[in-house]
Amino acid sequence: MNVLVINSGSSSIKFQIIETDTQELLCKGLVELTDDLSTFTYTQGENKIKKELKINNTDEGIEIILKQITDPETGCLKDLSEIKAVGHRVVHGGEYFKETMLVNEESKKAVADLFDLAPLHNRANYAGIVACEKEMPGVPMAIAADTAFLSTMPESSYLYALPYEYYTKHSVRRYGAHGTSHRFVSAEAIKLLGKPAEDTKIITCHVGNGASVSAIVGGKTFDTSMGFTPLAGLMMGTRTGDIDPSVIPYLMEKEGVSAEELVLDIFNKKSGLLGVTGISNDMRDIDAAYEKGDEKAKLALEMYTQRIKGYIGNYYARMNGADAIVFTAGVGENDALMRSLVCKDMEALGIKIDEEKNNTRGTVDITAADSKVKVYVIPTNEELVIAMDTAALVAGK
Repeated sequence: MNVLVINSGSSSIKFQIIETDTQELLCKGLVELTDDLSTFTYTQGENKIKKELKINNTDEGIEIILKQITDPETGCLKDLSEIKAVGHRVVHGGEYFKETMLVNEESKKAVADLFDLAPLHNRANYAGIVACEKEMPGVPMAIAADTAFLSTMPESSYLYALPYEYYTKHSVRRYGAHGTSHRFVSAEAIKLLGKPAEDTKIITCHVGNGASVSAIVGGKTFDTSMGFTPLAGLMMGTRTGDIDPSVIPYLMEKEGVSAEELVLDIFNKKSGLLGVTGISNDMRDIDAAYEKGDEKAKLALEMYTQRIKGYIGNYYARMNGADAIVFTAGVGENDALMRSLVCKDMEALGIKIDEEKNNTRGTVDITAADSKVKVYVIPTNEELVIAMDTAALVAGK
């Protein structure tokens, strides 16, 4: 079955078409939405197309994607009838989405009802669903919420120490993010371990511009680092991660900014690696500055890796050990220095990596010979998870 996977964000639309019977990637691409000319990238096998276009909104972005997919000369399909289903990534599923669900009026309303919890993400996700319905009427579609795999957390993990009524009345709790990625790489790690899923304890580190760490016990999420929104947890590319909430009124007074500007703009877009270094939110730039002896880059990397290390230690203690630690996503998969710094001085927990193996890419076991805990690098594949879920749901399996 050919499944179109759509990840419609506030500033980009990512897409893939996956043939789910063979798990073959037929094509993929990206629309980068800007106020001026937008960049459209399309890849099919070895062939790559890149062009700049005027794209005003999500509707136009989806229209251009579908036109390219069915282009007589460079498209991967003859016509849209070959798309048998569409899977949509939705960032925040609240307590409604505990698994992938079909798109209908009720599930769309559930996405819209969660706009307040993820204003930058869910509105854009919703727009992608509506645009695809308009362009492909009658094609079955599904919603894969990023929080679904994390919905198995116990109350002791997801509740804040607030009056309980704030949870019952306003759904204030920790939800996490990157659940689809944590689900994929933990399942791959279970295969590598060769143990029954129910007997495994795995710590998954999804480290990209956004980052989170999850504790997976018996194939289900026990805890995760992100919170009520994707701002909490680890220090990230442009996000603060965990911070004392008292900083908010303090900076509002000192800097003369509103709570909305402070949280949505400064905490989300101007902090993290970018805020500390003043250089970039791209770890490649930070690594280059670190190698040249830049003090701010050194400080940022220490802060960044210590926080990952801290969550690993937290989950290790609460799970009473771990079978494996997994690094994934853009930084986790590609940054050997970051992995080395995180795993340094972890011998007391039985965690040690082989530095030579650490300097390779792809799915790789970087565990040192005398390490008690396996350490893996596993490239994530969220789109495949969404495609397979969507196909199974549409087929009624």
